[in-house]
Amino acid sequence: MRGQELLTYVVYDITDDRIRLRIAGVCKDYGLDHIQYSVFCGPLDATRRREIFTRLGDTLGDNEGRILMLQLCEKDAAARAEIARGPLAVLRSQQ
Repeated sequence: MRGQELLTYVVYDITDDRIRLRIAGVCKDYGLDHIQYSVFCGPLDATRRREIFTRLGDTLGDNEGRILMLQLCEKDAAARAEIARGPLAVLRSQQ
């Protein structure tokens, strides 16, 4: 039985293109949606959050970069606000 899923954001700032693409691949492996250039989000339970965080750390290794993972409860996720314009807004609305 799976635990409660929370909306989880992964935000990263990584200069190396190769590592950045690998980080994006890990996020996609966990079913997260690519919502901005260096931001993915989607529902994950506590076990999957621990797993992805470990994989992200292993993928970054000793390379320069920063990865931030945040989770929101239902109430906070429902209260989020977004302003989107241009091509990225169209892509986001289609997900």
